[in-house]
Amino acid sequence: FRGYCSRRQRRLRKTLNFKMGNRHKFTGKKVTEDLLTDNRYLLLVLMDAERAWSYAMQLKQEANTEPRKRFHLLSRLRKAVKHAEELERLCESNRVDAKTKLEAQAYTAYLSGMLRFEHQEWKAAIEAFNKCKTIYEKLASAFTEEQAVLYNQRVEEISPNIRYCAYNIGDQSAINELMQMRLRSGGTEGLLAEKLEALITQTRAKQAATMSEVEWRGRAVPVKIDRVRIFLLGLADNEAAIAQAESEETKERLFESMLSECRDAIQAVREELKPDQKQRDYTLDGESGKVSNLQYLHSYLTYIKLSTAIRRNENMAKGLQKALLQQQPDDDSKRSPRPQDLIRLYDIILQNLVELLQLPGLEEDRAFQKEIGLRTLVFKAYRCFFIAQSYVLVKKWSEALVLYDRVLKYADEVNSDSGAFKNSLKDLPDVQELITQVRSEKCSLQAAAILDASDSHQTETSSQVKDNKPLVERFETFCLDPSLVTKQANLVHFPPGFQPIPCKPLFFDLALNHVAFPPLEDKLEQKTKSGLTGYIKGIFGFRS
Repeated sequence: FRGYCSRRQRRLRKTLNFKMGNRHKFTGKKVTEDLLTDNRYLLLVLMDAERAWSYAMQLKQEANTEPRKRFHLLSRLRKAVKHAEELERLCESNRVDAKTKLEAQAYTAYLSGMLRFEHQEWKAAIEAFNKCKTIYEKLASAFTEEQAVLYNQRVEEISPNIRYCAYNIGDQSAINELMQMRLRSGGTEGLLAEKLEALITQTRAKQAATMSEVEWRGRAVPVKIDRVRIFLLGLADNEAAIAQAESEETKERLFESMLSECRDAIQAVREELKPDQKQRDYTLDGESGKVSNLQYLHSYLTYIKLSTAIRRNENMAKGLQKALLQQQPDDDSKRSPRPQDLIRLYDIILQNLVELLQLPGLEEDRAFQKEIGLRTLVFKAYRCFFIAQSYVLVKKWSEALVLYDRVLKYADEVNSDSGAFKNSLKDLPDVQELITQVRSEKCSLQAAAILDASDSHQTETSSQVKDNKPLVERFETFCLDPSLVTKQANLVHFPPGFQPIPCKPLFFDLALNHVAFPPLEDKLEQKTKSGLTGYIKGIFGFRS
């Protein structure tokens, strides 16, 4: 915003030709009444004040880690008040209407009050804030409802500062009004936010000096740790604030604040328990089963933390249930809640209940054990109910029906055993309402299962192909296969598989083994008997 004010002021000076010299030399100019023929000259002074105020708010955030910047913060606030007074002086001209004059006076009073607030000059600050509030209330009553909304909004922003100043002056009743303002959806903002938290802590610290012990489940425990005293004193106020909170965001913020304070108190008790680590049993005077006062106080704070966490998750579950009932089936703008989200919340609640049963010092408390057991049954019933709802969404009818029967079983156990614990269980969800809802859901489930079964029987012959068989192997069954009309139709197996076929016959000549040749012994013998004489006869042709 500070950068925006600088850029806006530069544009105005350029448009109005109201330049402060040139590049080489600065020549200061002031807006005078003679220049008020154009109302944009008033914006120049207003942008100066707004820029100084925004810089002060920036330094306010940085001063948390760098305390030296507080001096710069006060300097910028003084500069903002100076520019606001200059604006008010210019608006006293006859050229300015009455409405602008009043707004300038209220603006100057507000910035002056902020400066006095930071200086802790409470009387001067409350006078300035009251003047600003009175002007805005008069303006709101003099104009239309649309314009009055803006003025009333400014009055609401100033009221916490007035109450804070009144408390510091000595008005003790102002703290109650500040606590009520804290319950609003946005809480307090600006300079007052952290001051109000510090004020509440300071007030509880003063009251903590008179607190010596706390009683829980019939046993009085002394409280000597200041941080624990402050937390226990503010416990009732925090619970009342949560009960009176109007919006879910405010409740969530108060739950987180309460849990944070409880964790700090538990940590303080743990630090006191460290010297006693050698005595793990923490027994007193040799009495077995009875823990020390410090350990019992730790159990009490842990009980508060777990109970608060259960209430927070239960509150979130109620919000999700409402959103689940009101959701539109065609609304895709944002992620809609699902039964699985509620199942997760109830799982966390059941885990917290298991931790409650394990608190030291409560092992022999049968009433406590029985009460936690009944609470566990109630939340188990709701968890089973939403598990069944998730099965219904995926059309697993038999599983959902079994879970609905389990819900009725848990609910009947709660009704039969909760006679003596009705007062302590009145903050739990209504089991009778759950039973009625389960019975109606069972009827709807059975009807949906019958309709689904009939639909599946009718479409059995026209079911789609899921076994990837080609068309040539399923001529006997009609099936809808959209792939048959595409370029990748599954008609036959291609390439086809190998099949055994008869080979081409081979002919072998085996008759030669059975042929009987004529004897040649006579020729073989004659050849062997002829010698040199036969050879000579053969030469001369006398061979017979």
